[in-house]
Amino acid sequence: MSKNVTPPGAPGGIPAADIVNLKDALEERYLAYALSTIMGRALPDARDGLKPVHRRILYGMQILRLDPGTAFKKCAKIVGDVMGSFHPHGDQAIYDALVRLSQDFASRYPLVDGQGNFGNIDGDSAAAYRYTEARMTEVARLLLEGIDEDSIDFRENYSGDQKEPVVLPAAFPNLLANGAQGIAVGMATSIPPHNIGELCDAALYLVNHPKANSDQLMAFVQGPDFPTGGIIVDTPEQIQETYRSGRGSFRIRSRWFKEDGARGMWNVVITEIPYMVQKSRLIEKLAELINDKKLPLVADIRDESAEDVRIVIEPRSRTVDPAVMMESLFRLSELENRFPMNMNVLVDGVVPKVVSLSEALKQWLDHRRNVLVRRSRHRLAQIEHRLEVLAGMLIVYLNLDEVIRIIREEDEPKEALKTRFELTDVQANYILDTRLRSLRRLEEMQLKAEHDELQKEKSGIEELLADEAKQWKTIAWQIREMKKKYAADAKLGKRRTSFEIAPATADLDLTEALIEREPVTVVLSEKGWVRTLKGHQADLSSLAFKGDDALKTSFFAETTSKVLLLATNGKVFTLDASKLPGGRGFGEPVRLMADIEEGADVTALILYRPGVKMLVASSDGRGFIAPQDDMIGNTRKGKALLNVDGGSKASVIVEADGDHVATIGENRKLLIFPLADVPEMTRGKGVRLQRYKDGGIADAKVFKMADGLTWKDSAGRTFTVSKAELQDWIGSRDGAGRLPPKGFPKNNRFG
Repeated sequence: MSKNVTPPGAPGGIPAADIVNLKDALEERYLAYALSTIMGRALPDARDGLKPVHRRILYGMQILRLDPGTAFKKCAKIVGDVMGSFHPHGDQAIYDALVRLSQDFASRYPLVDGQGNFGNIDGDSAAAYRYTEARMTEVARLLLEGIDEDSIDFRENYSGDQKEPVVLPAAFPNLLANGAQGIAVGMATSIPPHNIGELCDAALYLVNHPKANSDQLMAFVQGPDFPTGGIIVDTPEQIQETYRSGRGSFRIRSRWFKEDGARGMWNVVITEIPYMVQKSRLIEKLAELINDKKLPLVADIRDESAEDVRIVIEPRSRTVDPAVMMESLFRLSELENRFPMNMNVLVDGVVPKVVSLSEALKQWLDHRRNVLVRRSRHRLAQIEHRLEVLAGMLIVYLNLDEVIRIIREEDEPKEALKTRFELTDVQANYILDTRLRSLRRLEEMQLKAEHDELQKEKSGIEELLADEAKQWKTIAWQIREMKKKYAADAKLGKRRTSFEIAPATADLDLTEALIEREPVTVVLSEKGWVRTLKGHQADLSSLAFKGDDALKTSFFAETTSKVLLLATNGKVFTLDASKLPGGRGFGEPVRLMADIEEGADVTALILYRPGVKMLVASSDGRGFIAPQDDMIGNTRKGKALLNVDGGSKASVIVEADGDHVATIGENRKLLIFPLADVPEMTRGKGVRLQRYKDGGIADAKVFKMADGLTWKDSAGRTFTVSKAELQDWIGSRDGAGRLPPKGFPKNNRFG
């Protein structure tokens, strides 16, 4: 609460000072500043999609008659007029806004047609406004269409000597078509541009279905359509939720293709970059990443752009997968970018609110109906005035000599005309203002024809104003006419941004891409020494081992493969085939590559294959089905797979490809049961596969009963027992089994 206090020692002529609470004063002034920023600078009007500076620029160009097709005028003239009459801010701020409206890489549908240097996608600024010229585009003309027909409200400018529009008629859905960005006090807006053809289709649907929601409108609006193109890699569900809430973001990737060169070499060529990314800064950042060795797959980068974007990226090796190389670039650079969406606008030009897609379109359509009604009333008033004039002119035509006499002889011709012919003020004034030569050319038929035509137009307008359905029908016709101008096959109307799902390479380890893919044979000895041999070698009879060591297992792989090692303690370790020792030696102990606990040994070494499932079992006959995908790990300590206790150990791991399981114990008892009886787990102890009085499991095999059970003897010969011959061994899981058929190997292995 303020009060008047006379300062001590002040002369009597000095007024008393107002003492104000500092907190209240700050709140009041900051609120005024915040409202000024929100209403007058940062947030666009939902009806025409423009901020005040853009609206004033276009209106200033309208006053200067800079319509499409007319001569260009210096931007200095435009900026000066706008600043002097409507926008009391810095000239550079006005010029920057004007430049952005003309840039085809910043505005999806430019509102200004610029001549001269208006900047480029590299981030170079425009030339000074004394060197550049501009005029409006056809899109800007649509925004201003009908502004002189009382279609919108005007208010006084900052100096009070002129009028400026509160909002433009906006026959073009500029808010969504061109988007908007701005930062206010405590709030911001970020709206991406969209395709005008899709917006027209959605608007037409909304006209016919006023209660349609954003999900229904997305059958027409696929998503943003950026002027610089690019690829949106969000899922349809994510995009749908963003439009439903008015908040979210879009993940944009550069568009690229593989360009083949000589001798098997190739390059990647980037033709489109994400919206609002400066190309020069992007190239600079990529060069820094290459120099810092953060892009091991990339050898060099070149900018070969002219009018179109063309960025050439050379791979380090021709064996690199292009998709994997691009994935590394997307992760570390602005070749992939996120554009935020926050549809915070001034609803009805007054209230800041985050709107959905349907609400934004509804705001524009309601504004268009209001404009249509106001323009129709304005035209109706003009017609009524003209009809009144025509009625008076018909009287003049029929009594031309008498009218001339009254004008020549009467002291007060206006009153005399009104009295003699029962004319109104409007009719009398028009007759007196008409030149004699015009009176001479009057023709009754022409006057009556014009009168009848205007009467017909008046009836149509009155019907339109009285029928809301006809108003919406007229708006729909206007939208269809606009869509014809921006058809999908036109330069401006064609969609530039496409939609894809992010490739699966997003989950790859990019460092593996440097490894050249070559065939190898992995060899493991009985004492745990591992090595790789070049190529796929089936005959290993001449392979030498250290001391009394011997071959345990071998299999074909590639240098890019992963290898799984199962230890007797139930842990599984992941090894890279490219890191296994090669050469002519005996290899190296596998313990140097995996932290296998003391006392544990190697059970098996197998090739990792995505999607494959394995049957694992401990020596006490317990086991389960485990997917190989869940066995993969990234540490030397491995992953726990099979829980073993009481002196048991992990002893069996075989591929689970079939419908039945055959197990044989150290007691030489064979049991066959359905694979469906074995549960699938990622880790654990499992279930009992076969019961033993003494000893444990020796081997297991998963097979298809229709193909029969096969095994190999010590001589390498293959034996097959058909389903009919296996009936005596088929039982239920956890059974004891019985002695195997004749010819089964004495080592109790299926081979």
